[in-house]
Amino acid sequence: MGHPYAPAELELPGFVPLQLSQGEILVTYIGTSLFVLVAVWLVSGRCGRLSKTDRLLMCWWAFTGLTHILIEGPFVFTPNFFMKENPNFFDEVWKEYSKGDSRYVARDAATVAVEGITTVLEGPASLLAVYAIASRKSYSHILQFAVCLGQLYGCLVYFITAYLDGFNFWASSFYFWAYFIGANSSWVVIPTLIAIRSWKKICAAFQAQKMKTK
Repeated sequence: MGHPYAPAELELPGFVPLQLSQGEILVTYIGTSLFVLVAVWLVSGRCGRLSKTDRLLMCWWAFTGLTHILIEGPFVFTPNFFMKENPNFFDEVWKEYSKGDSRYVARDAATVAVEGITTVLEGPASLLAVYAIASRKSYSHILQFAVCLGQLYGCLVYFITAYLDGFNFWASSFYFWAYFIGANSSWVVIPTLIAIRSWKKICAAFQAQKMKTK
């Protein structure tokens, strides 16, 4: 049976076509994500005197942590997702996303490895960051900085391997910009900004400590 992915000669034995439409998948994902953001924003307002920036960071870390675990996790641990006769929502998400990067449906080793590390390490660490910010833990900025570096490293590997492997994994320019670039840009821009902020906070804390010991 044929498939909608590039390159056309990609072999996917047992491929089962999408059963949900693009609209159904995106509306469900976006709607759920907005619910999480709003819920965390409201709950964070009850966590003492947190700044708006900290509350926004809690929203981001909750969103990215749940995305890593609940969305990327099923991809990592369900190698036959594209062959399932009765696919669940997460199977459909990855069959749809693969229109922008067929390395997912092809189970490219580098892609699976990056997503595996992201799921197992960065997902839980992101949720821990939510708690660290809310509780004003001393390790909050060190944790955020470390997770941001991991996310940026993963994005670099993701884009560089795509280039080295031929840069031809999307069904059309729409999927290239919407999925390959658009869906991943947040994990480049936002972690960069957070890493810079946390770096400044850590340096300021060390400088203040240095002044006290003089």
